[in-house]
Amino acid sequence: MRTFRLFLACMVFAGLTVAARSQENYTVKVGIINSISDAPILIADKKGYFKQEGLSVDYSTFDSAANMVAPLGAGQLDVAAGGTSAGLFNAVARGIDMRVVADKASDPPGYGFAPLLVRTDLVESGRFKTLKDLKGMTVAISAKGSSSWPELDAVTRKAGLKFDDVKNVALDYPDHIVGLKNKSIDASVTIEPFATAAVESGAAKRIMGNDEYYVNQEVAVLIYSGQFIRNHRDAALRFMKAYIRGVRYYNDALKDGKLAGRTADDVINILVASTKLKDPSLYRKIVPNGVDPNGRVNVASMEHDLAFYRSQGLVQGNITAAQTVDMSFANEAVKLLGPYRPNK
Repeated sequence: MRTFRLFLACMVFAGLTVAARSQENYTVKVGIINSISDAPILIADKKGYFKQEGLSVDYSTFDSAANMVAPLGAGQLDVAAGGTSAGLFNAVARGIDMRVVADKASDPPGYGFAPLLVRTDLVESGRFKTLKDLKGMTVAISAKGSSSWPELDAVTRKAGLKFDDVKNVALDYPDHIVGLKNKSIDASVTIEPFATAAVESGAAKRIMGNDEYYVNQEVAVLIYSGQFIRNHRDAALRFMKAYIRGVRYYNDALKDGKLAGRTADDVINILVASTKLKDPSLYRKIVPNGVDPNGRVNVASMEHDLAFYRSQGLVQGNITAAQTVDMSFANEAVKLLGPYRPNK
């Protein structure tokens, strides 16, 4: 009997070992935009959260999430991490299987990380005094159909203008700084840390954050490819668990609209090591983005942006924002991790 129990215990152990091995060594292909809103993913990587889930991450860098849609639909990416876009809605409307699965960046009060910038010389000369003075100006935003488009629409609405009252140009965010310096653009809607870099260079003045002109926008999200959802659901859940842990660690770094919380020093070190911006002091000056500690997505904001994309002829087909969202992975991850307890 003792021999049988020992044999049974060995078989159980062997089964657990095989099960554990079956979860190891999956490489998740992730598209990022190399901005501060990638912090939860970078944290999960550097703190070993992905490794603890038997995952490794292979990064590809894009200038906008709008340009991640095609490789995501083709299965060349498992996960896209970036702004919501017209391309996302069009892809789902065409039957391409991808879903928004978690919040990545939002702008609750105090966390306006995508500010409106105006060239310093235009402010100091008096050419720009109020938002109405944007009329006729050239304003840089991101790729066509990206989340910066409804942001600029919100700016013009707040100014009492129409979207077409300004000339918008699509530029990569680092090129916003160049354009402001060489005066090829008059203003920009620029995400951090590029916004603060532009201000620190003397090229621009910060006019207002996106928490002032479009509060609680669902600016950026985590998107899973259909193949990742269907063929690697367990890995997708494990990725979400690690991601939510990264999100919560990031939230513990936030305090009073800055990276000044308990984990701020560590988060800044991770960003310096993992992104192209290598100045720790700049990260202490920026206005960071918010991100929901449970990954919840603001679907109402996505519906608002979808309506704007339609008004610009950027989205075709019968689609709602809710049809692009699958919260099952985040909800299950939160059940496994338990409630978020802020530790500032």
